[in-house]
Amino acid sequence: MIKTAKAFSPAGISSFFEICDRKPDGKPIINLERVGARGGGFGIQKGVTTEVYVSKAKASNVRIYINGKEFPQAETTKTVVQMLLGRVSETYDVVVKHRVKIPIGAGFGSSAAGALTAGLALSKALVLSLTYNQIGRIAHVAEVKCKTGLGTVGPLMLGGCILTLEAGAPGIAVIDRIPITSDYVIVAGVFGPIPTRDVLSSPQKRLAVNKWGDKTLQKILSEPSLENFLACCREFAEKTVFTTERVKALLKLADKAGAIGAAQNMVGEAVHALTTLENAENVVHAFKQVLPQEKILVARIDIQGARLIG
Repeated sequence: MIKTAKAFSPAGISSFFEICDRKPDGKPIINLERVGARGGGFGIQKGVTTEVYVSKAKASNVRIYINGKEFPQAETTKTVVQMLLGRVSETYDVVVKHRVKIPIGAGFGSSAAGALTAGLALSKALVLSLTYNQIGRIAHVAEVKCKTGLGTVGPLMLGGCILTLEAGAPGIAVIDRIPITSDYVIVAGVFGPIPTRDVLSSPQKRLAVNKWGDKTLQKILSEPSLENFLACCREFAEKTVFTTERVKALLKLADKAGAIGAAQNMVGEAVHALTTLENAENVVHAFKQVLPQEKILVARIDIQGARLIG
């Protein structure tokens, strides 16, 4: 008999961050639940929908598909599945099907969304007695272990405009939000990906990110408005030298089109502009001056977070 379950997670656009994987003395933090990032960003209504299919088997086997194609290199999702299978005595054949409606590797949190939805759906299919945060912690640890991200899982569980004040897995991290409603719209323009691993492994980039990440958070907290949030995040991208000439041009176009503010995706060669529902078409039209339609994503803010769906 095949058991099935389904979950959805918003995409998580990261606007700024600070890497928190070392103790004050510089030694690495061993407990992966304590590793993470401080920072902020947005949850949007486009994201990852995941279906899992589970049947008893002589030996455990995991297959992962992304948008209909088998994807054995989806290590973060595979790690979540293996961690959950480790909690049961029986062996299962597990098929995970991700439907991804966002660019992969361009700062939209696709690996965290995939890990979290796989965890939620598989936990239901296997009838595991786990809380929302317990599942979140498993997804968080998988992401840190696979070096696909540091602190995206917790924000995806909440949605809205997120501020992570203290790093760590769900239940350990301290997360706040700047109030926002779902009738705000994100218009994102994507040139291409920037590998997260490259940033996490570069000593120079880490130094710049952590210096300006901390300053950015303090500046946002001194005036926690949407306008100030985006202005500070934009400055973060400039000070850490993430902005390319193409990104700078797109940021200026967002300004001219009357966006509330715009910043660079962390990490990706992409820009997200926050605007009203009425003005979204103006921002899209501006982005079309430098990008084809398929490289422009439009989505409302998600204020519910990741969840099981019927």
